[in-house]
Amino acid sequence: MTRIVDSLTPHVLSLLRIMTALLLMQHGTTKVLGFPVTPQTGVSFTTPGGIAGLFELFGGALLLIGLFSRPVAFVLSGMTAVAYFLVHAPRDFFPILNGGELAALYCFTLFFLAFAGPGPWSVDRLIGKKI
Repeated sequence: MTRIVDSLTPHVLSLLRIMTALLLMQHGTTKVLGFPVTPQTGVSFTTPGGIAGLFELFGGALLLIGLFSRPVAFVLSGMTAVAYFLVHAPRDFFPILNGGELAALYCFTLFFLAFAGPGPWSVDRLIGKKI
């Protein structure tokens, strides 16, 4: 069983990267493209939320295809950390009470991806980059 799980680990890493990117991109599409409609739809690009939307959309797209995966994941990890400390932490100490669980989870998942790499299903792997 361990041998099977070990052989699948790189592929599961790619799935983690892809799903993280797709979920993160939803935040960007609602802010930048207005879809789906949420309370964050229509935010100005000159606000921190609007700038975050651009990072979420374009960084998420790069992460989705696995291009420049490590640096993109690192930057997005930092962006979600900033979001947590600027938006959520002032509300309350506990993430369950301040609504920041998702930002914290994104932060650490993206931080992990910055170190673990994109996995085998990525453009980085296709072009042989070790970024």
